[in-house]
Amino acid sequence: MKLISWNIDSLNAALTGTSERAGETRAVLKKIAAATPDVFAIQETKLRTDPTKKHREALAEIFPDYEYVWRSSEEPARKSYAGTMYLYKKDYQPKVTYPTIGAPSTMDQEGRIITLEFPDFYVTEVYTPNSGNGLKRLAERQIWDDKYREYLTGLSKDKPVMASGDFNVAHEPIDLAHPNSNHHSAGFTDEEREHFTKLLAAGFTDSFRKLYPDKAGAYSWWAQRAVTSKQNNSGWRIDYWLVSDRIADKIQESTMVDTGKRRDHAPIELKIDL
Repeated sequence: MKLISWNIDSLNAALTGTSERAGETRAVLKKIAAATPDVFAIQETKLRTDPTKKHREALAEIFPDYEYVWRSSEEPARKSYAGTMYLYKKDYQPKVTYPTIGAPSTMDQEGRIITLEFPDFYVTEVYTPNSGNGLKRLAERQIWDDKYREYLTGLSKDKPVMASGDFNVAHEPIDLAHPNSNHHSAGFTDEEREHFTKLLAAGFTDSFRKLYPDKAGAYSWWAQRAVTSKQNNSGWRIDYWLVSDRIADKIQESTMVDTGKRRDHAPIELKIDL
């Protein structure tokens, strides 16, 4: 089974935009379509509500053999913010749920989690809240991390889980280019890293690190505003495919999809024999 996950940073821009960056993003979408994943998870769709007719036509053109489901941010949360989507091959008929986890503030209304239930396993995606500038959302983020861990372990008690997404944390110093200067930055605080450690300890395996325990310089995000971030490989690994420990031996590959010169997130791919 092949699964791909990507924080796209605006599906709307990717499908309807005319900028050079929109063109780069569409090229990556076409590359993903050509790879024919069984399931494709998208985070940070930034759709205002439902996909428009123009969005649907563009998706049908790029992914003609796929069904899709989505979850957009809704009031009292901001519109056109966060949001998630799944595309999956039409041969599949998963049960789709849009869970709330008792998160603080408006986090449960920001469209951050979708779960697909298959007969023998779950596939779920998350767009974890960023702690923000000045770590203003760090306290709420820690509550989110606890609630999300409870949710994921609940799923895993029922069936094996494959969980992907932008987790907004670089777990260990090896997971970012400049750990010493980012110790108090969102995504690399002690608190965020500790919560990710707790998540793994609750019964989950970081698929990339299982295969490549000592590989440095492998990142999934480069700052879009820093023109040389990707040229210098000054990146972070903050996107993950996690799997329940009991199916970790089924992992065949876990890697990043090359996006050329496009900065921001790279898609991540998991191949697993179920």
